[in-house]
Amino acid sequence: MSNPKAPADPVEAPAIDARLVRKLADILKDTGLSEIEVEHAGLKIRVARELTAAPVNYVQAAAPAYAPAPAAASAPVAAAPAPAVEAAPAAVRGDAVKSPMVGTAYLSPQPGADAFVKVGDTVAAGQTLLIVEAMKTMNPIAAPKAGKIVEILVEDAQPVEFGEPLVVIE
Repeated sequence: MSNPKAPADPVEAPAIDARLVRKLADILKDTGLSEIEVEHAGLKIRVARELTAAPVNYVQAAAPAYAPAPAAASAPVAAAPAPAVEAAPAAVRGDAVKSPMVGTAYLSPQPGADAFVKVGDTVAAGQTLLIVEAMKTMNPIAAPKAGKIVEILVEDAQPVEFGEPLVVIE
């Protein structure tokens, strides 16, 4: 009984040409490919190399604070990249109310209705400030304390992330 895992008869296997292997390796190096495979006359040669990537440093900047657009806009100005020093969040007066979930923030109970709160409004603890819709569910975001609305950091129908500041109460 023959062993199916026994190596093929060395007489039948074609000899491997080292020059061909080196030539294929040179092609990999010259072209930037990670592997190459050649089959000819019953001989199949695959040459591969490991690619190592340089470590990538990611810089995370603070999310921009959203402000309402000015009533009269002048000619459009191209935005210049902000220096890294300005990426640090400015000192915030009061306490930021953060989003408890990922979703879409809505400032009013329905389209066309008045906003729940405006900058300058005084709110009571537990009063609804806005709604965050997540998975077709409207989740009211309540004021954690009584105070004055100093800043609204999101626009109506804006996507928000977990922990993103939404409103500042002083």
